[in-house]
Amino acid sequence: MDFLWSPWRYEYVSTAAEQESCVFCVGDETARDAQKLILHRGERSFVILNLFPYTAGHLMVTPFAHIGTLTGVDRETLDEMTGFSRRAVEVLEEVYRPEGFNLGMNLGKCAGAGVRDHIHYHVVPRWCGDTNFMTVTGETRLLPEDIRSTYEKLKPLFDL
Repeated sequence: MDFLWSPWRYEYVSTAAEQESCVFCVGDETARDAQKLILHRGERSFVILNLFPYTAGHLMVTPFAHIGTLTGVDRETLDEMTGFSRRAVEVLEEVYRPEGFNLGMNLGKCAGAGVRDHIHYHVVPRWCGDTNFMTVTGETRLLPEDIRSTYEKLKPLFDL
């Protein structure tokens, strides 16, 4: 049997059952934004890196309000989230030059929502050939970059 060492997963697997609070309910305090991987804050929503990404640059756009349904989001929040998703695509194109993107939401458990009670857009840069046997047969993702490096590359571009 082969083993792949991924120590960054330990934090998730050791605390997943304990988490009582929502990972997207980040509050108003900005001092820990870098630690939380928050790239940008707006009036109603924010941009955050996915701590367990599919590819380098995988980020999410989510409202500050704890809302579990798309129909529960007001127009202003939805407009801001859409604008941030567009900005995310622009930033990721500049930094990583992907050949495509996956953008979307997983709403509900059967749709694959990892966080079911707080909606969020996924913005995932993609490259032709970026999927391989590791994801399909080994249930393992290969990431070419440390998430802190990703944060440092993207953060300045959201602060324009």
